[in-house]
Amino acid sequence: MSLLLEPGNLDGLVILMVAIMFGPAMVLAIIGALVFKKYRKAAKVLFILAVVYVIISLGICGALMAG
Repeated sequence: MSLLLEPGNLDGLVILMVAIMFGPAMVLAIIGALVFKKYRKAAKVLFILAVVYVIISLGICGALMAG
């Protein structure tokens, strides 16, 4: 029972927050790079979405991590 009350290691939480911040943006960028030759317009939209996602997630998750 005392294990539940002691402060633990929060490395997993930080890794999860970083994965939420950059994971979907990296997936969008990879998909955009794969379809760039055939569908240039769609690839540009995916790149823009990736950048917007990173900007928003850095603001939200960064504020949560900063306290």
